[in-house]
Amino acid sequence: MKNLALFSGSIFAATSVAIGAFGAHAWKPYLMHINRLETFETAAQYQMYGGLALILLGILQIIRPSKILKIATYFHITGSIVFPGSLYLICISQQLFWGAIAPIGGLAFILGFVLMAFDAIKKD
Repeated sequence: MKNLALFSGSIFAATSVAIGAFGAHAWKPYLMHINRLETFETAAQYQMYGGLALILLGILQIIRPSKILKIATYFHITGSIVFPGSLYLICISQQLFWGAIAPIGGLAFILGFVLMAFDAIKKD
């Protein structure tokens, strides 16, 4: 599981930089025209946050393996796909209904962080 967390976190972080650069340069006029530059930037930011959280989870699982951290990993992978993915889809399709999916990804992120906090204070 630690390898999945480290791998997926690294991929999410790397692609957030690439996608963010694309949005800031090549796609910026389009995003400004449809008034979605901020939405796109938020998606790239949260994709990076998810990537960094997953890298941290991979490191934590090397130091202190835990079933709770494994579950947190799944929540962070879900959040890293669903939350920014729904925002990217809003920008690409200009269909606002994708915004209804974003809270599912946000909840996955929250649950992942709560599980990380719980694991930090649990008694061994």
